[in-house]
Amino acid sequence: MKKSDAPIGVYDSGVGGLSVLRAIFSQLPGESTIYFADQAKVPYGERPLEEVRELAEGVTRMLMAEGAKLIVIACNTASAAALKYLRPLYPDFPFVGMEPAVKPAAEQTLSGKVGVLATPSTFHGELYASVVERFAKDVQIFQATCPGLVKQIERGYLATPKTRRILEQALEPMLAEGVDTLVMGCTHFPFVIPLIQQISGEGVRVIDPAPAIARQTARVLAQHDLLKNSDHAPSHRYLTSGDPAQFSKLLEKLLGIRDHAEQWRWIDGALRQD
Repeated sequence: MKKSDAPIGVYDSGVGGLSVLRAIFSQLPGESTIYFADQAKVPYGERPLEEVRELAEGVTRMLMAEGAKLIVIACNTASAAALKYLRPLYPDFPFVGMEPAVKPAAEQTLSGKVGVLATPSTFHGELYASVVERFAKDVQIFQATCPGLVKQIERGYLATPKTRRILEQALEPMLAEGVDTLVMGCTHFPFVIPLIQQISGEGVRVIDPAPAIARQTARVLAQHDLLKNSDHAPSHRYLTSGDPAQFSKLLEKLLGIRDHAEQWRWIDGALRQD
């Protein structure tokens, strides 16, 4: 198989990265993909950055061994913890990571007040601090970690009373301050954008970074001459370190795709297929 026909690897702690995969399907419909959800370890946002970096390296090794030509780290926490470490470790291999969409939010806000929803690890990472320093000097940033929201989305509870309460506790103080632009700083959160819009109202813009990540993926593939140019139909694989049946249910609920997930397990710091 030609290198350009190889799949794009997409990786998240759970199902959140499916929001990025959906955008990749839209932007690059002919490309094959391998999606890995590390559901045995979700949520990453509460883990130390060093541990997340080790997990990301293990996933990277597995996706490379499975033939990925590029890896999209579709997880803000893992991007913040591991990208600066992985790129020099694998200097000839292309990576695309998540960056909180603070720059477009700062450009688009009319009130000068931007809300960012993300996990604690993302807020504590150097990447987030750097983005805010570079692009948000002239705006006021309000932050919320939405405790429990990732777990709700992992269970498929997108519009339950508990999910609404978590979001109301995060959003209402921001809205009271005049925030008019909200940044999804975790790839899980775009799946509750309809509920966020219900709570925040029509005057608040919600920024999902996934389309920009898909465009960046296309650019990096082109730079490395890795865009698929054959007529072979694309193939898609779904891998999880959690329960494959539960992942398959969420895949159908979140993306409308019916497919079986493969079971992989962490054994002595490496991922092995069942």
